[in-house]
Amino acid sequence: MNFDKEKLIASINKLKDRRVLIVGDLALDEMIYGDAERISREAPVLILQHTHTKYILGGASNAAHNVSTLNSGKVGVIGVAGDDYHAGFLIDTFKKANINCEGIITDKDRKTIVKTRISGSITTSITQQIVRIDRQSKGFISNETESKIIEMIEKLLPNYDAVILSNYHIGTITDKIVHTTTELANKLNKVIVVDAQRDLHTYKNVTSMTPNLPDTEKSVGFEIHSEEDLKKAGDKLLKETCAKSILITCGADGMFVTEPDNKYTKIPVFNKSEVFDVTGAGDTVTAVYSLALASGIDPVYSAVIGNVAASIVVRQFGCATTTIDELLEAVKKL
Repeated sequence: MNFDKEKLIASINKLKDRRVLIVGDLALDEMIYGDAERISREAPVLILQHTHTKYILGGASNAAHNVSTLNSGKVGVIGVAGDDYHAGFLIDTFKKANINCEGIITDKDRKTIVKTRISGSITTSITQQIVRIDRQSKGFISNETESKIIEMIEKLLPNYDAVILSNYHIGTITDKIVHTTTELANKLNKVIVVDAQRDLHTYKNVTSMTPNLPDTEKSVGFEIHSEEDLKKAGDKLLKETCAKSILITCGADGMFVTEPDNKYTKIPVFNKSEVFDVTGAGDTVTAVYSLALASGIDPVYSAVIGNVAASIVVRQFGCATTTIDELLEAVKKL
């Protein structure tokens, strides 16, 4: 596609002023690092000498972090934490990222969602992930916790310009929460964006959604091999959800935006040569895209800005964020 660079720069500068609320599966990434010393005598495994531990916001929390670095903390989250060891680290990490976490409900019967990655290195090699340990509860939240989350949505949503439903299918997003959020957001004329991995047709009357290619294929029921397939998939999701636009992320093949009246836009990848880690890149796209839509930017330019942001964060390891200045610098180099 051809785009107006000056319009793109002006659009990016609008991102600073809008407020975004994220409702979803709030997660914490615990990154444990160590130096490989030797093989254990007890079992054929590496012994690592611990060097440091780093906490990063993951899952729906990562989308919130991406918004916060762009609009100076005009972002809040609603979700669930357990009454456990990691809950304090999750709250503390939110606060350090300048994110309003008053909407977090404590549920003593559920685990705080934590993904622990243990990585090791030696002096002659790069750091390498060895194992990942996931802590999370199975099944949906209780009716009591659901009611508390809905109360928070009704309390906080009027204070924001957009809401993201970030569903990692770990149990926070129930049908009732989806219905309440979309109904209230539409009543208040708020932007509502869905980031979900399946059952996309169940989200009705939203502003947009940002599925990746495999998740789109699962939802529409056919494989996508061509631009015509993308058009067919986008049209089907538009019809099923009554959304105003659909943004399908296609990995190394860029993005595809579908709008009503057979309007389609293919957006290429802006960075193929410096990809180190795609972890969390989808959250970045959703966060930036939603913030742009809330700023009154059209879906195509909102997607382009999200694409530029993704091209920046994939150069870093783990879930990463970007800033307005980095976006502007990247656009100038295009």
